[in-house]
Amino acid sequence: MAGFRSLAYQVRDARNDRALRRHSLRRCLERFAPYGHRATWWHLCDRHGIAPEDRGADPLRLVAALEELEEARAVWLEYERQFAERRRREKHHGLRRPEWAWGGSGDAVVRCADPGVRPEGALGEVLRRLVRALESEPGTGCPICGDEELRWPGAIPLQGAGPRAHPGHGAVHGAGPGPWEGAWAWDGPVCAGCGIVVPRPALTEAPAAGAA
Repeated sequence: MAGFRSLAYQVRDARNDRALRRHSLRRCLERFAPYGHRATWWHLCDRHGIAPEDRGADPLRLVAALEELEEARAVWLEYERQFAERRRREKHHGLRRPEWAWGGSGDAVVRCADPGVRPEGALGEVLRRLVRALESEPGTGCPICGDEELRWPGAIPLQGAGPRAHPGHGAVHGAGPGPWEGAWAWDGPVCAGCGIVVPRPALTEAPAAGAA
């Protein structure tokens, strides 16, 4: 199975026809799609003037979309690296706090509940805001747009996908599913402003407790 870098090379390779270069970009999203596959694809198409179903898209536009995706991936990989280093240091000093850890697959880091409703701005900037929130104390609003209106759209199933989470860091109580159920508990309420499913580690208990 081709990795992200191999697929990115195929997108840039001028010897490949347009259909293959577009297909390779779509396959890159199987390795990293911060909003989820469909939402990330629509975001890249909107940002770079690509018709979502155009199999003969302009290669320059495809490469520009790839560069945006690569920048966002680099932001997240660097965060993962620093997170792992910090945890190693803490464990070396006997600090074994229960804490979430990203699973490392192409699952959405900051999933959009509706693929048609997404944050403004480049993917890299959105992930930088998320990283700043995860490295700070949990808050009461959306870490991406700051909106305080966060809604639980009914019970959100905790499935075996996305970052692993454990009790003790940004636990959410009240409406929606119970606090940190099982091994997987990344998804929190949906932001009414930008449409993301807010990661629970970025939130205090207050937003979910008051959610309707």
